[in-house]
Amino acid sequence: MPLSARPGASYIQPMTEAEYLNGRLLLALPGMPDPRFARSAIAMVAHDANGALGIGVGMLAGDIRLHRLLEDLEIEPGLAPDVPVLLGGPVETQRGFVLHSADWTSPATIDAGPIGALTTSIDVLRAIAEGQGPAKWLVALGYAGWGAGQLDGEMARHGWHAATGRPEIIFDTPVEKRWEAAWRAEGIDPALLSETSGHA
Repeated sequence: MPLSARPGASYIQPMTEAEYLNGRLLLALPGMPDPRFARSAIAMVAHDANGALGIGVGMLAGDIRLHRLLEDLEIEPGLAPDVPVLLGGPVETQRGFVLHSADWTSPATIDAGPIGALTTSIDVLRAIAEGQGPAKWLVALGYAGWGAGQLDGEMARHGWHAATGRPEIIFDTPVEKRWEAAWRAEGIDPALLSETSGHA
């Protein structure tokens, strides 16, 4: 059952059964019932029968900046730019995650397919401060997580659209424009999306 849209908007096809979303960009639809995820763009790092994990890339973690985070971890900022830190999701918001291009890896790095890689160890922050880290990266506090079958159920209802994972949107587009840019890259004007699901 495709989601409804106003005249002129493309229909968004629902996820088929057992389709995993690793490497995709999960976009909150207008009318998302959970206000914590309104206008969210989430880079999906892992999704299988046991659950899913993603890093939000479209919302700032208040006024927290990288140098403050590095200083809290007793890392000299060095060559690291003092960029804003993102709110990766509502789970474990005191824990840091680095989503980055796949040109840098460590034993704690998880392959995230076309969107790059995710590292949770402090080593990647040290490498960034030393100017030896990945070419492209972002730092987030917290993550979005789903238990077994939970995301699959949400995808079957009105809430999310699984967009193609595009590194240029994640790493090269301003934070506040990523949600809309991801929709437009899908060929969809987000202003034309309906807030309720329906039948085609």
